[in-house]
Amino acid sequence: MSPAPDRLSPQITTLIVLLVVALFLLPWVAGRYPVYLAMQILILAVFSLGFNLLLGYTGLLSFGQAGFFAVGAYACAKILLAVPNLILGIAGGVACAGVAALLLGILSVRHTRIYFAMLTLAFGMMIYSIAWKWRDFTGGDDGLVGIPRAPLEIPGIVSVSVAAMDRYYYVVLVLSLLAILAMYRLIRSPLGLTLQAIRESDTRAEFAGVPVRKYRLIAFTVAGLYAGLAGALLPPLENTVTPPIAHWSTSAEPVLATLLGGVHSFAGPIVGAFLFFVIKDVIVRFTEYWLIWFGIIVVALVIGFPGGVMSIFARRHRRVVQHPDDADHMHKVQ
Repeated sequence: MSPAPDRLSPQITTLIVLLVVALFLLPWVAGRYPVYLAMQILILAVFSLGFNLLLGYTGLLSFGQAGFFAVGAYACAKILLAVPNLILGIAGGVACAGVAALLLGILSVRHTRIYFAMLTLAFGMMIYSIAWKWRDFTGGDDGLVGIPRAPLEIPGIVSVSVAAMDRYYYVVLVLSLLAILAMYRLIRSPLGLTLQAIRESDTRAEFAGVPVRKYRLIAFTVAGLYAGLAGALLPPLENTVTPPIAHWSTSAEPVLATLLGGVHSFAGPIVGAFLFFVIKDVIVRFTEYWLIWFGIIVVALVIGFPGGVMSIFARRHRRVVQHPDDADHMHKVQ
C-alpha cells in the first residue's frame, strides 16, 4: 500500500506560513535573477502538480503534458497580442488547454500503462509538429515575439500595471498558491480518494461501481488545466513563445521534478521543482555539458531515495508517530 495522505502538523503549518511570507518578501530583499528563478520554479511546480495527479494519485504515466503546456502558452500569447488584458490571456490559455486535454483524454484513457504513455507522447508530439508547421498561427520556428506583459484589467472597474517583473512575480505567486491549495483540496476530496482507489486497483474499483474511465478522464483534464495554467504564465514572463516548449523534453521536466521530490507526497512535485532548477543553475555555472552531470545527479538521487527526497521526512514522521514515548525519552536523556 502507498503512504497515507499527508497530514499537516503544527510544525509543518508554521513552516509553510514562513515560506509563504518569505516568498512575498523576496522581491524586496533579492535581485532580478532570484525573482526570475522563483517564478520559473513556481511555474514548474504547478506543471508538476498536475502531472502528479495523473502519476502519483491515478497511476497514469503521461509523456504528453508539454502539449497542453504549449497550448496554454500559445493561446495566452495570441490573446495578449490581440487584447492586452492579462486576466483574459491567462484564463483563455487555461481554457484552451483544458478543452484540448478533454478531447485528447477521451481517446487516451481507453488505454493504460505503456499504451497510455505512448499515446500521450504521440499526441504531445502532434502538438509540437503543429507548432512548427502552422506558421500563420504560431509563427513557425520563429515563434511569437513581442508578447506584452499586459495589465491586470477588469474593464470599467480596475486596471493594475504589472509591466515590471517584480509586479508580475506577485501574479505568478498568487496564482501558483491558489493552484496548490486547490490541488490539496482536490486530493483530499471524495474525487481524490476515488482516484487513489483506481491507482491501487482499477479492477476492484470497477467492481465497486466506480466508472473508472470517467474518473481517469477527469484527472487527465485537470492535469491539462494545470499544464495550461503553467504554460499561460510563461509568455508574459519571457515575452516570447517558441515550438520547443511543446517538445517531449519539456514533458520530462515535471517527470524529473516529481521523481526528485516524491511521487506519493503532495509536496513532492513542489520540492522537486525547486531541486530541479537549483541543481541546474549550479551545474551550468561550471560546465556547458550540464545535461550529462544533471542526469548523473538525478539518477543518484532517485537511486538513493527511491521515494523521492520527501520520503526522508515521511519516514521520520512515521517513526515519531509510531514511537512517541521513545522520542520523549531520548529528549529527556539528552
